[in-house]
Amino acid sequence: MPTASVDTIAAIATPPGRGGVAIIRVSGSQSGAIAQSITKQSIIEPRKAHYVSFYDHAGEIIDRGLMLFFRAPHSFTGEDVIELHAHGNPFLLDALLKEILRLGARAAEAGEFSKRAFLNNKIDLAQAEAIADLIEASSIQAVRSAVHSLQGEFSARIHQLVEAVIQLRTYIEAAIDFSEEEIDFLQEAALQHLLNDALTQFASIESSAKQGAILREGMTVVIAGKPNVGKSSLLNALSEKDSAIVASVAGTTRDVLREQIHIDGMPLQIIDTAGLQETQNEIEQEGIRRAWLEIEKADRVLFVVDDPALLQLPLQILWPEFNENVSSKPAVTLICNKIDLLSEQARVETRGEYTMIYLSAKYRQGIDLLKNHLKAAIGFEASAENVFLARRRHLDALAQAKEFLLKARSNLIERQSIELAAEELRYAQQVLSEITGEFTTDDLLGNIFSKFCVGK
Repeated sequence: MPTASVDTIAAIATPPGRGGVAIIRVSGSQSGAIAQSITKQSIIEPRKAHYVSFYDHAGEIIDRGLMLFFRAPHSFTGEDVIELHAHGNPFLLDALLKEILRLGARAAEAGEFSKRAFLNNKIDLAQAEAIADLIEASSIQAVRSAVHSLQGEFSARIHQLVEAVIQLRTYIEAAIDFSEEEIDFLQEAALQHLLNDALTQFASIESSAKQGAILREGMTVVIAGKPNVGKSSLLNALSEKDSAIVASVAGTTRDVLREQIHIDGMPLQIIDTAGLQETQNEIEQEGIRRAWLEIEKADRVLFVVDDPALLQLPLQILWPEFNENVSSKPAVTLICNKIDLLSEQARVETRGEYTMIYLSAKYRQGIDLLKNHLKAAIGFEASAENVFLARRRHLDALAQAKEFLLKARSNLIERQSIELAAEELRYAQQVLSEITGEFTTDDLLGNIFSKFCVGK
C-alpha cells in the first residue's frame, strides 16, 4: 500500500457560515512547525488542548482559541496533524487559513484527509466511504448503519469472506500440486463444508448490504395521472404536511414538486407532477414535458385514478402513453384514490405484475397500506439488525464474487477443471478485496474521494 505524499495540507473542517466554533485541520510533515509559528509557542505537547493566540505574519493576533497537536502515527491521517479551534467567523477563518498556507501548507483537495488516512493504513476503503456516508446520512437509522461501517463491522465481515475463499483455494491448490498422490482433496467432507459455509456467509452479508444500500439511496417515487385525480393530495398524505396546493380546479399543479420523507428510516423522494392530458396551454405543456422526464428517471410510478373500473383495464389500455413515452420502464403501482366518495374499502389487490391500492388521500385511509407496499417493493426491513451502510459498488462486488464462487463449485462438482475452479476463486478473492481497498486502482480511489467534502 503506498503512503500519502509528504506535503502538508490544510482546510476548514467545519461547514461554511457563522457559528460558535470552527475548526481548521492541518496534516503533514510541516504541521508542527506551522503550529509553532502561528502560536509563537516553542514547545507544543501532543494530545493536549492548548489555549493560545493565533498570530499573522505581522505579529497581529487573529484570534484566540484551542490548538491540538497529534504526532504521527497517532492521528487520523497517520501524519502529524494540528487542529485549530477558533471562533466561527468566515473572515477570521479565511485570514487564519491564509496564514497557514503562507507558512507552507497547501489547500487540501476534497476528501484528501480521509484519503491519506486510507493510504497510511489508518482505515480501509469501506471505512473511508463510511465517513462520507455518516455526514450525508438522512435518518437516525442511516447514521447508526454508517457508524457500524466506520467501526469496521462491514470490513470485518468482508475479511471473513476473504478468509473463507482463501481456505477453499488452499484445498484446490493442494489438489493441483499433489494430483499424483492417493489423497483426494476434492472428495473430503471438509471441502464441501467450506463451500457451503462460504455461500451462507455470502447470503448473510448480501442481505445486510442490500438493507444498507436502501438506507443510503432510498427510492424515487413519481405520482402521475390525469388532472384532478388527487395526486397532490396523495403527496400531502405521504409527507404528512401541506406540501402542495390542493383545489377542485383541474390543473392546479403545473410544475414538479418534490418532498423528501422517511418511512421507518427508509429515505423516499416523492415527486408530484402535472396532470397528463392533451392541452394547448404552453405552461401546462411544459409541466407535462417535465412530468414525463421525471417518470423516465423514477424507481417507481404511482399512477392515480379515481374510478375503480379503470383498474380492471390492462396498463397498455389504461395508460398507453407510458409505453410510448418511457423507455426505462420503471415499476408501476396503480392507485385508486377517493374511495371516500365510492363504495370501496381501503385494500391492496394484485393482478399479474401490478399491485392496486385503494385509498383516500384526503382522509388518510389506506396510506399505511401504500407505505408498507413501498417498503416491500424495495425489500426494506425496518427491523433488520447489524445493518451497515453499503454502496452500489459494494453490492456489485459481492454479486461478482458470489458468481465466481458458484462457478468454482460447479467446476468442482462436475469435475470439469480444478484449474478453472482455482482461477474462479482467485477472481472472487480479488473482487472482495476491492471493497476494503486491499486491491484497488488509482481511478477508483480518485472517484471515491472526490465526492467527499473538503476538510475530510
